[in-house]
Amino acid sequence: MKNFVVKTIANAGALAVAVWLLDKITLTGTSTAKKAGTLIVVALIFGLVNFLVKPVVKVLTFPLFLLTLGLITLVVNALMLLLTSWVCGKLDLSFHVDGFWTAVLGGLIISVVSWALHLALPDED
Repeated sequence: MKNFVVKTIANAGALAVAVWLLDKITLTGTSTAKKAGTLIVVALIFGLVNFLVKPVVKVLTFPLFLLTLGLITLVVNALMLLLTSWVCGKLDLSFHVDGFWTAVLGGLIISVVSWALHLALPDED
């Protein structure tokens, strides 16, 4: 349970950095508390998408992974971010990613920041 909370906080922090750095990733709200709550829900959705969908996509793109020496991972991360944006739109959450290239850059930022936060935050090990 503790590991789940740490990963969710790291995802929320990474998403917040991506929202802050990229103009085409938007998170709107009337107050900071509402934005923070939305960010936690988006982080949960992002974690769920990465848990359920990403392994299937990685298996299906394994030949491309070998062919591109792993660079297809950027595209897979972008697709997961776009899927999260779509799900948030269906749930009337105020999170949106505008465009594929924004998703590629956002996925890269989220990966790097999430990795750094996982190093800094306490873990079960």
